[in-house]
Amino acid sequence: MNDSQTNPEQKQQAKKPKAKGKGEFEKKERSMRMPDINDEKFLSEVSKMTALTPYSLASQFNLKVSLAKDLLEELSKKHVVKSAGGNARVRIYQAGAA
Repeated sequence: MNDSQTNPEQKQQAKKPKAKGKGEFEKKERSMRMPDINDEKFLSEVSKMTALTPYSLASQFNLKVSLAKDLLEELSKKHVVKSAGGNARVRIYQAGAA
């Protein structure tokens, strides 16, 4: 048999792409409250972190990334952290002398 004589159902089955097993994941609720900047526990946790990025801060304290960016800017203004580099999209900070 050549290709023109095969069953049309077999052609359709052969053309269907297999699903890549994208499992369902649980969406985490992120907090919209900014932690207290003057809290000793918060400052000690921040000082333990070597490189501070908005993503690392958001992951550590269960915050939204936009809120973590604002938090890093506030900490930078109070000289708790200092800018270590980055670009226009992502800033990288390191803990300074608190």
